[in-house]
Amino acid sequence: MTLPTKMRAVEISEPGGPEVLRLTERPVPTPGHGEILIKLAYAGVNRPDALQRAGSYAPPPTASDLPGLEGSGEVVALGDGVTDWAVGDMVCALLPGGGYAEYVATPAAHALPIPEGMGMKEAACLPETYFTVWSNVFMRGGLTAGERFLVHGGSSGIGTTAIQLAHTLGARVFTTAGSDEKCEVCRDLGADVAINYREGDFVDVLKKEGGAHLILDMVGGDYIPRNIQALADDGRMVHIAFLSGPKAELNFAQIMARRLTVTGSTLRPQSDAAKARIAGELRDKVWPLLDAGRIKPVMDQTFALADAAKAHARMETSQHIGKIVLEI
Repeated sequence: MTLPTKMRAVEISEPGGPEVLRLTERPVPTPGHGEILIKLAYAGVNRPDALQRAGSYAPPPTASDLPGLEGSGEVVALGDGVTDWAVGDMVCALLPGGGYAEYVATPAAHALPIPEGMGMKEAACLPETYFTVWSNVFMRGGLTAGERFLVHGGSSGIGTTAIQLAHTLGARVFTTAGSDEKCEVCRDLGADVAINYREGDFVDVLKKEGGAHLILDMVGGDYIPRNIQALADDGRMVHIAFLSGPKAELNFAQIMARRLTVTGSTLRPQSDAAKARIAGELRDKVWPLLDAGRIKPVMDQTFALADAAKAHARMETSQHIGKIVLEI
């Protein structure tokens, strides 16, 4: 296959708001050892992209400066040592960056097949979200069937994924969302209890139920001490983002007396080997659920690559339900 030398891409011209995203032309990447080159059909839009655009989430030194951490498309070239994929395979993949472009290189071990019966648009929404939820809720958080699980931001891409996975694997699911409409969507996805945080207090709700065994939090700020209150004894809290800030005053005596575990992670800085381990677990334990249609991504809107700024503006309104994608 003869590949072009140049491609369309969206770059961050300077730190700032959505308007700093600009269409440009870049060289087509060359896959390195253990990497595949993907001709992207769609790319997912995620909160870390907006943080990078704003100048508060720098990419790793070896990653592309272009935003974009997940996508779907066709494998068009193989780096040395790649044996699991062939040119022409259709994949979705976790990306080190560079997804807002026509072509992207990524480790072959971070790619997964398109689930049976799923379109490329929906598949582009899977990697960043499913890697994040699986690694934090199940690998790090240890959620098991029968436990009470609280996820904040239930109508987000992370939230809709966490609700479905936790429900399907037997947990009792609680969530928060910012409107009655969003709460209804969460219940339709499997949440047992959806709390409109503008009208109700999740702490009171969970306390009446005996507390949450596990909380997945992306809000931070004043939610941190409230989460501690909402946990059951021996409960666990996993942080993956801080939309309201990373700082809070906290009485650690509660953590000691009630034997609580507070942890967290970010996906992008982890090693390629760590991400490959997550991909392996997803292939074995989650992809069969996607193949069977028992879980699926919730879609919001699709934007053209050239309209990446509009996609970011949509995401930052927090009015979206589910995932936003760029059509490449």
